[in-house]
Amino acid sequence: MTSTAESDTRQTPAMLPSARSNGPVMAIGGAEDKFRDRIILSSFFQLAGGRDACIAIVPTASSIEAAGERYKAIFLEMGASEANVLFIGSREDANGESHVRTIQEATGIFMTGGNQMRLSALVSGTRSAQAIKQRHEAGAIVAGTSAGASILSSHMVAYGASGATPRMRMAQMIAGFGLVPELIIDQHFRQRDRIGRLLSLVASNPGLIGVGIDEDTAALIDGENVLEVVGRHSITVVDGQEMYSDIFQVKGHEGITLSGAKLHVLTPGRRFDLNARKLLDV
Repeated sequence: MTSTAESDTRQTPAMLPSARSNGPVMAIGGAEDKFRDRIILSSFFQLAGGRDACIAIVPTASSIEAAGERYKAIFLEMGASEANVLFIGSREDANGESHVRTIQEATGIFMTGGNQMRLSALVSGTRSAQAIKQRHEAGAIVAGTSAGASILSSHMVAYGASGATPRMRMAQMIAGFGLVPELIIDQHFRQRDRIGRLLSLVASNPGLIGVGIDEDTAALIDGENVLEVVGRHSITVVDGQEMYSDIFQVKGHEGITLSGAKLHVLTPGRRFDLNARKLLDV
């Protein structure tokens, strides 16, 4: 495996919205700073339109009622013209006209953390999910933190175990919203020791790119499929396109042998072309 070095330097994103129609996608590793400089939330706010922003907050992944209200207060304090919390407690709610209309009018959509299975079970395949995709295609930024980050990709980590060694049956994967195809996004990455499960998922799906995002760090992906690191820590990218693994021979929960995977550790401000699978600006 090859890797690039890491630092804890904090930077603001140089990325601007793509000239293409699709809006940016911001996958946040969780535990983003909400009290000091709020670099990640501020970046989302600016890309949503700044003081003209109309933000739709989807707290469905969380069972904590105040989760959405906390983000609403933050975005209004920043100066957003409007911030609305969509309380979706059932699929009927997610198909409701008022929620769909709120999403359709949003310049930025923000999904909170919690349980990604709850978010998927209540929202996937509904009119609200379709509206989120349509706003993304029309140029609005869509962001998610923690569980909200996982569901942004086409393949979502539903649950799994921690640990450095990849093992069979270490994680379960289901369909996500598919805003950024061909990725597997995992969050709270280094803090919860999730390299093993990401490697195991890439071993079973070597055509996909694994993206592990640390806490207080975000992957900002533009319409050209270029990823920029925003925040305090790092993002780990696993490219298994030329990798060998013996996963097809492994039984039960045994360890998986991997060889030839490319490992990229990207620090704040770094940019990575997900189509070409290479570091930019070097």
